[in-house]
Amino acid sequence: MTLSQLTVASVMTAAGSFVQAGIGFGSLLLAAPLLVLVDPRFVPGPVLVPGLALALLMAWRDRGGIQPGEVAWAFAGRVPGSVVGALILASLSTGAFEVLVGATVVLGALLSVAGLRMRPTPRVLLGAGFVAGITGTTTSIGGPPLALVYQHHGGEALRGTLAGFFVMGSMLSMTTLALVGRFGAYDLLLGMALIPGTVAGYVLSPPFVRWLDRGYTRAAVLGVSIGAGLLLILRRLA
Repeated sequence: MTLSQLTVASVMTAAGSFVQAGIGFGSLLLAAPLLVLVDPRFVPGPVLVPGLALALLMAWRDRGGIQPGEVAWAFAGRVPGSVVGALILASLSTGAFEVLVGATVVLGALLSVAGLRMRPTPRVLLGAGFVAGITGTTTSIGGPPLALVYQHHGGEALRGTLAGFFVMGSMLSMTTLALVGRFGAYDLLLGMALIPGTVAGYVLSPPFVRWLDRGYTRAAVLGVSIGAGLLLILRRLA
């Protein structure tokens, strides 16, 4: 890993952190595909480390919006989802699977645009957490499933609840990846090298947060979710 590679990776991570600090998710959506171009070893394990750091910062900042009971239901779904995701990584080619995940995310966002509204009931949260566990572990993009559930909530509630979910989810994904031999000491050190960029993006985000909280959060959630799904599809079909 050269200094120039690390600098470019840090800038990408800062940009992703800036976006996620505003809408509640999206850091890895922006950073992961570009980090692969810098060094494929950044994904899927190392990028989870700065993701955890950002989630901790956001959970503290937006702690007033966290719904602990709802986070617990979503995390209960993420546990088996992360196991399934790790098994997929260990035994299958993820190319076709990523196309399926991308199509599902796009469809969910388009249905939301058309008027579908999901309430954060235990059943819905379990399902969203399960899907997020699979996609977060296999593609490092686990935000859209739960973000679509909370798209009609206020910015603080959306960001805080997702941050609480990501704190536990990131640790779970790192653990499951370690169990299948996809996360070790080198991955941890590589991920820690990206934390300064993550903190920089977070520190620069308050004006963006205030702008989104004027009524633009839902549009941003839908736009980034559709972008995430299309990105997964295009990078495998290109």
